[in-house]
Amino acid sequence: MSLSTLFKAGIVASALALAGCADTAMKSSPDIVDIAASNDAFHTLVAAASAAGLVDTLKSDGPFTVFAPTDDAFAKLPAGTVESLLLPENKAKLAAILTYHVIPGKVMAADLAGQRLSVATVNGKNVHVNGTHGVRVNKARVIQADVEASNGVIHVIDSVLLP
Repeated sequence: MSLSTLFKAGIVASALALAGCADTAMKSSPDIVDIAASNDAFHTLVAAASAAGLVDTLKSDGPFTVFAPTDDAFAKLPAGTVESLLLPENKAKLAAILTYHVIPGKVMAADLAGQRLSVATVNGKNVHVNGTHGVRVNKARVIQADVEASNGVIHVIDSVLLP
């Protein structure tokens, strides 16, 4: 094999390697739904978002701030509540509850520190945020803040917010 052929093969191999790196670099970080779906604490939330027809919205560009109740938070609701909300005939009610957990824009915990605010949700109703001692949303406590996603941020809460 000639030196010229080896040189050309090296250039082709380098170009392919760079193309592979570029493909990896261009993949975006996980979105809000991807993060929730990959976490064992959010099975109920992901099932509810799917039943309410909100997955595509929560995978869109956003940005969104989601106060995400854990499975334990959903378990605090009266017996049969979650099962009832997941029925097709309750899709609108479920969507209203879930969109009450979403604020347009990306709001980090530091943005809330030391403040008491009334904030409009995607649902149209306001939640009351108290950032004076940790962060509370209505009566729910933020138990993990600032889980960043490609399209916003998740704050994990210990109770389901009801409009």
